[in-house]
Amino acid sequence: MTTTAIISSDRVNGTNVYARDGEKIGHIDHLMIDKSSGRVPYAVRHFGGFLGLGEEEYPVPWEKLTYDTAKDGYVTDITREQVEGAPRSDKDWHGNRDYEQRLHDHYLVNPYWM
Repeated sequence: MTTTAIISSDRVNGTNVYARDGEKIGHIDHLMIDKSSGRVPYAVRHFGGFLGLGEEEYPVPWEKLTYDTAKDGYVTDITREQVEGAPRSDKDWHGNRDYEQRLHDHYLVNPYWM
């Protein structure tokens, strides 16, 4: 367990994500970093499937995740139903402002670029 506020991205990858009720609802596959600002606007969660097969990728605004030391994972108020109902992404979603705006609207958070 790390005790500092700074963590390497390779330690975030694979970290579990939990709903507020404690249900495990996926894990973080990787982070997306804004090259200009250096901010992390999204954690890309993998969700569903079995043993990595059939998993789908869901970008989640970073501000929707809070690290919980007791769980050694991230907690979110996003429900499984909200994730499943989120705008679908394809492999080229990053940098697509229309898609990103729909994603932020879906999760009711302000866009990181504003």
